[in-house]
Amino acid sequence: MRTLKFGGTSLKDAQNFLNVFKIIIEKAKEEQISVVLSAPATITDSLEKLINMAVRKENFSCKLNIMYQFFYDLLLELYSEKSNNYFESSVLLIKKLFEKIKDLLFCISFLQECSKKTYAKIMSTGEIFSIEIMNLLFLSKDFTVRIIDPIDVFFAIISRSGNVFIDIKKSQKKIKSLKISKKDIILMPGFIAGNSKKELVLLGRNGSDYSASVLSVCLDSSHCEIWTDVNGVYSFDPRIIKNAKLLEYLSYDEAIELSYFGAKVLHPKTIKPLKNFSIACLIKNSLKPKEKGTLVSNTILNSNSLCIKGITHLNKVTMVKFCTVSNEENYDIFSRVFSKVFSSNKLSILLVNKSFFKNEVVFYIYDKYKEYLQNILENEFELEIKNKIIYPISITNGLSIVSVVGINKFNTLRIFTQIFSALSNLEINIVDLVYGISRRSLSIVIEENFLLQVVKYLHERLFYINKIIEIFLIGVGNVGSTLLTQIYHQKNFLKKKNINLKVCGIANSKYILTDINGINYKKWKKDLLNSSTSFSVDKLIDFKKNNTLFNPVIVDCTSDTVITKNYCNFFKNNFNVVTSNKKANTSSIKLYNDIRNTACKYRKKFLYETNVGAGLPIIKTLKKLLISGDYLIKFKGILSGSLSFVFGQLEEGILFSKAVTKARKMGFTEPHPYEDLSGIDVARKLLILSREVGNYIELKDIKIQSIIPQYFENIKDKENFMNKLKELDAYFLNLVKQANKEGKVLRFVGTINENKECCVKIRFIEKSDPLYTVKNGENALSLYSKYYNPLPLVLRGYGAGNNVTASGVFSDLLCTLS
Repeated sequence: MRTLKFGGTSLKDAQNFLNVFKIIIEKAKEEQISVVLSAPATITDSLEKLINMAVRKENFSCKLNIMYQFFYDLLLELYSEKSNNYFESSVLLIKKLFEKIKDLLFCISFLQECSKKTYAKIMSTGEIFSIEIMNLLFLSKDFTVRIIDPIDVFFAIISRSGNVFIDIKKSQKKIKSLKISKKDIILMPGFIAGNSKKELVLLGRNGSDYSASVLSVCLDSSHCEIWTDVNGVYSFDPRIIKNAKLLEYLSYDEAIELSYFGAKVLHPKTIKPLKNFSIACLIKNSLKPKEKGTLVSNTILNSNSLCIKGITHLNKVTMVKFCTVSNEENYDIFSRVFSKVFSSNKLSILLVNKSFFKNEVVFYIYDKYKEYLQNILENEFELEIKNKIIYPISITNGLSIVSVVGINKFNTLRIFTQIFSALSNLEINIVDLVYGISRRSLSIVIEENFLLQVVKYLHERLFYINKIIEIFLIGVGNVGSTLLTQIYHQKNFLKKKNINLKVCGIANSKYILTDINGINYKKWKKDLLNSSTSFSVDKLIDFKKNNTLFNPVIVDCTSDTVITKNYCNFFKNNFNVVTSNKKANTSSIKLYNDIRNTACKYRKKFLYETNVGAGLPIIKTLKKLLISGDYLIKFKGILSGSLSFVFGQLEEGILFSKAVTKARKMGFTEPHPYEDLSGIDVARKLLILSREVGNYIELKDIKIQSIIPQYFENIKDKENFMNKLKELDAYFLNLVKQANKEGKVLRFVGTINENKECCVKIRFIEKSDPLYTVKNGENALSLYSKYYNPLPLVLRGYGAGNNVTASGVFSDLLCTLS
C-alpha cells in the first residue's frame, strides 16, 4: 500500500487533474494506492471570501457563479464533449453541491453570522469537489474505486488551544473494519475529520497533508507521498534564492525542525505520525513526476550527514525580555515566569533564551502576541515591578529569526565556524544567537530589514564552495576593455576552480550599467552607450546597499583623481579596491595614509600592483622582502614600458619622433605622451616604490630630468604635440652617437640612492649593468638590499601594453579572495 496526497496546485485545472490521474494509474500498476486530495488551488480561499461576503450581507451570487463556471469548464475539458454520460453525471453532482453552498450562504446572510458547523461544511466542499470529480474520472476508465468518508473514520480530538488532532488508534480500528478490496483505488478528501457526534470538523490549513499522514498509518502504507508544485524540500525558498539546493534526504527530526522554523513544504503535525510509525515520506512534483524528490525517513547517517540541511526564517517577530534586578530568589521567579507563560493556550513561543547569569529570560513570539504576553507578565509580577525587584518588561519588535538546520555531532564545530565567519563579514546588528534545544539548529535573531541579506549570504557560504567576486569596473578605455575580454575568456576555467566572477557594474565618465546577475559581455558596449543612468560614486554605493554582495570590488582603470579620493568611502561601504590608477599612491601623503588606515580599519583589500611595472610582481616582491626583515639599500630601474620601447628604437637608428609615434600606436604610452616624455610618469612610480619602503616623500621631492624641453608642457593638442617632437630628432641622434662611442646605451632610469634621494634622468648604461639589454617595452628593476648585495635582485619583463596591465589588474582581482 502506498498513500498519495495531491495539493491544490496539482489540481488547479483540467490538465493538472489529468496529470494526477496518470500518476495514480502508473503507481497502481505496482501496488494498491490510496489517494488524498485537496481542493483545487484558490477554491478554499474563494469559499472563505464568500462566507465573509454573506456575513456582511453583500451580494455573493456573482462570485459563486464564477466558481461554478470554473468547475463546469474543468469538467468540459476533462470529458471533451457534453454528450459524455460522465460529464452529465459530474455536472449534476456539482450543481447539487453548489445548491447546498448557496443555501448555507443565504442562511449566513440572513443571520449575519456563520456558526462553526456551517463554516466547516462550506470550507470542506473544495476537497469534496476534487474527490467526486476524480472518482467519476476513474469510473469513466473502468477502475473500481472506494471512497472513504473521513467524518466516519477519523476521530477528531480538539485540544485546549483549539488544535485538531486525530485519534490514530481508533481510526486504525475503524478503517480496518471497512474490509476494502485490494483491487480498489481508495479516495479520501483531505482537511476533514469527524467529532464524537459525527459532525464535520476541519483539520486546519495544510490539514490535507495531515490527513494523508494519518491515512498512511491506518492503512499500513510503506510510503506517504506528498505531491505538490515543487521538486521537494530545498535548502531555502527557491523563489528567493535561485540556486537553492534540493535536499534528497532528510531525517524526520530535520524535517520537523525545518518546518517549525518556517519551511512551507511540510508541517510538523504531518511528520510526527509518520515518524512514530516509521513510514517514509516522499515529497514530489506532480508536474515533473520523474524528478527524484525529497525522502524523509529514519535514515540519519547518509551521504549528507555532515551537511547543513537548510536555512529557514520567521518574520514579524517580537522580543520580550524579562529581567530581575538581582540574582536572589531567581529560581522561584523564573519558575513562575515559565509556568505562567507556557500554561497559556493562546501563545505561540518561537524561541526562548535564558541566562541566569544575566538574571534574564527572553521570549521570541510573533508580533501579534506581544501585548498579550506583556500583560501576562506585568499582571503576574505587578508587585515585583513596583518594588523594583524586576525591571519593566522590555519589548523589541521588527525582528526576524534565521535558523540554520542540520547541525549534528559530526559537523557542529565546522558549521559553527562557517556561520560565525560569514556573520563577521556582514555589517549588521545580531540581536541574539540561540542554540536549539534539539541541538540540530542555530537561530540568529536580526532586525527584519537585514533578513534577505543574511539568508543570501549564509546560504552561499554554507551550501556552496564557490568564491565570488562582484566586479564594478570604472573606466573602459584600453586597459578596462581588455580586462573585460580577459575575464570573459577565463570565466569558465575559473568556474572549474570554484571561482565565480560577476561583472555587476561597468562605468565610464558619464554613464553606468549595473546588473546583480552579471552584465552580458557581448552587449556591454552597446548597453553602456545607450544607458540613461548617469555615473556617480553614490549610485555604486546605493547599489551595494540594495543588494546582497559577497565580495564587491571596485576596479579603477581610470587616471581620475576624483575616483581616488573616494577610495576611503568605498572601504567604509564594504568594497575592496583594485586599481591601475597611480593618482592615489602619488597624491599627498595624508591621502596615502588615510587610504591604508581606512582599508585596515574596515578589513578591506587595497591592491595596486600595476601602478609599477604593469603585470610584473614588483610591489608584491618588495612587500615580501620587507616582511621577511630585509631592507632596501638602493634601487635602480627602468620603470616605463613606453620609454623602454622608445630608447630601444633609438638604439636601432629610428628617429625619436617616429619611435614615440610607434609606441603610441602600440598602446605603450599614456593617453597624452607628455606624461611619459616629461618623466612625471616614471617619477610617480619611483615615488610609489620609495613610499613602499617607508620613505614618505612627496612628488615634488623627486628630481626629474625631462626628456623634452619644458615648453612642450603647454602643447595640449596631442597631434600638434606629436608633430613638434620632430624638432628633437637631431638632439637624440647626437645623444645616441655619444653613447655608442663610449660602448654604452641610453636608458631613462629612476634611482633611489643610499640617502633615500630619488632621481629620474637619462643615463648612459654600460654592458655590465642589468639594465643594458632592457628595451622593447620591458621594465627592469635592480633592488640592492641587506640580503641582495652586492648582486641585486633583478625583476624584468614587459611593463607596458594593455594585455599585461589588464592581466596585472586581473591578478589583483583574484587576490581579493585570499
